[in-house]
Amino acid sequence: MKTTASGTTLFQLTQLGAINCYLVREDDGFTLIDTASSGQAQPIIQAAAKLGLPIVRIVLTHAHSDHVGSLDALHAALPTAQVAISERDARFLTGDQSLDPSEPQTRLHGGYPICQTKPTLLLHEGDRIGSLEVIATPGHTPGHISFLDTRNRSLIVGDAFQTLGGVAVAGTIKPLFPLPALATWNKDLCLASARKLLALQPSVLSVGHGRMLNQPQAAMERAIHILERALAHEHEHEHEHEERKASHVA
Repeated sequence: MKTTASGTTLFQLTQLGAINCYLVREDDGFTLIDTASSGQAQPIIQAAAKLGLPIVRIVLTHAHSDHVGSLDALHAALPTAQVAISERDARFLTGDQSLDPSEPQTRLHGGYPICQTKPTLLLHEGDRIGSLEVIATPGHTPGHISFLDTRNRSLIVGDAFQTLGGVAVAGTIKPLFPLPALATWNKDLCLASARKLLALQPSVLSVGHGRMLNQPQAAMERAIHILERALAHEHEHEHEHEERKASHVA
């Protein structure tokens, strides 16, 4: 895995040039954010060892296979490390892919593997885990979360944004790397979450796919505007379709 530093507290680990997880330095060791695909446990542990600290926490932005793929192997190797995920996405780890009645009944996309590891902490909006504040960012998955480092306003957003193939909000297809969009659950919620993340005025945008972006506000704004326009167009077509159906019924 390739290691890229952002300052002294954030380290991006990249698998095959496309899949990222992150080490966040704390006083007692590293918090690992996401676990990449399967087979990456030892490379992740070795990367942390080279940086001189143990992994003491494993936190997950969401339950897709390229983010939880090495969770079970890491838990086996690091049995005392705390494991945390949003309470909503924790259900996916058990194989429960049902949607709540209050949620948009949009079809789920992407792979949700069943994991043997049971989370030791279920996260909600506003929770703190070390220096990280939990930000609820549903859309890519129902329980997707992001993390704001309160020391320096670095933002780790999982798949709420991507930078590989171009900066985009989840749900916007980038032809050079379309996978995050194809695995996205609800684009309207993605847009609301992207606006919420922009309002945090992050110093660094750290994503699940692609390079870290310093001073990312302008790029985030452009990406949000692109999805806004696309969704307005989609909803206009949906409205016209419903009107045509209604006229046929009448």
